[in-house]
Amino acid sequence: MKPAYDVVIVGGAGIGSAVAYFLKANPDFTGSVLVVERDPTYRFASTSLSSSSIRVQFSNPVNVRISQFGSEFIRNFAATMQVKDEAPPDLNFHQGGYLFLANTPGQEQVLRENHQVQRACGADVVLWDQAELAEAFPHLNVDDILLASYGRSGEGWFSNTGLMNGFKAKARELGAEYVTDEVVAIARQGNRVTGVTLKSGATIAAGHIVNASGPRAALTARMAGLDVPVEPRKRTLFVFDCAQTPEGSATVNNGRLPLMIDPSGVFCRPEGRYFLSGAVPVEDPAVGWDDFEPRWEEFEDQIWPALAARSPGFEAIKVVNQWAGHYDFNTLDHNLIVGPHPEVRNFLYANGYSGHGLQQGPAAGRAVSELITYGGFRTLDLAEVGYERIVANRPFLEKAVI
Repeated sequence: MKPAYDVVIVGGAGIGSAVAYFLKANPDFTGSVLVVERDPTYRFASTSLSSSSIRVQFSNPVNVRISQFGSEFIRNFAATMQVKDEAPPDLNFHQGGYLFLANTPGQEQVLRENHQVQRACGADVVLWDQAELAEAFPHLNVDDILLASYGRSGEGWFSNTGLMNGFKAKARELGAEYVTDEVVAIARQGNRVTGVTLKSGATIAAGHIVNASGPRAALTARMAGLDVPVEPRKRTLFVFDCAQTPEGSATVNNGRLPLMIDPSGVFCRPEGRYFLSGAVPVEDPAVGWDDFEPRWEEFEDQIWPALAARSPGFEAIKVVNQWAGHYDFNTLDHNLIVGPHPEVRNFLYANGYSGHGLQQGPAAGRAVSELITYGGFRTLDLAEVGYERIVANRPFLEKAVI
């Protein structure tokens, strides 16, 4: 480890490692990169505990295009992230699609409006009426459904740790350095941050500092005398087995079932021979940074009743695993914050993904790298999700937040 780096990244999971990779993969960036990660096991990282899915079914074109790039990047991940003398990283990308169901006029209207945005961006999404839905997925009870939105390609789920480890391995091969330590202080002179102090006692000078510390983003920002409206929100995921699985019963996509979002907000998708499910808690307060106790009651109170009503295949099910992870929840508008602080320009945020971090990681990592290398965006303009909107208290509107 050197006494100074051009870029110091605080947090080395999915987002931090994506930033490191895109910096070092760009021949126009000739600087040095240090990634500081407090827990090299990533046991409690949001990346590791994520359901790791990707969709283009958003209501804002910026989010649609972010995921379109992410989907393409994930499909080409093995070739792009190939490290010399190692097997290509396989993300096991299942393009099962997303299926949004609407059973109220308000939900139907939102799906129709979102669809216009998605199609304008070139997304492969279709709207189905009740009969078309029943034909595609015969296991579903559709009597109450007014409209369904289905992603035929570019959506699905993949390996969360595979993405993170692939970014990390390639970034290191390209010259990024990783250190197991914790940033405990950030030095600042006027409108510039100048370096970090580590828990080990080391002090490191920095040309830029990137806040990629997930649910701990506010703690990192405060060290620089700044802030960000991000807090940890707990999400419990359940893996369950079915007495009679409906997987394989679809008449589309070779029989594979999609990730279904029920009108109740409960979601489920295939997970090997099992299913993975979750829901937004009825009460959703901020939690402690070390609180990873699952909310066991959510399965009996929210998830199972909704799924059993939606499909006979989900009436007899048994939980076989569960865990809780944290969203780095943006309390302003539930969307990512990417870019510099408007006054402290060499302190950059890559935070607030609110459950969308893995799917948005490739585009966000590329965007932050462009800001550092060129001083502006070169590919996808993410100015709308910059920190300026936080200062102005101007939410970035996205209606399709799960």
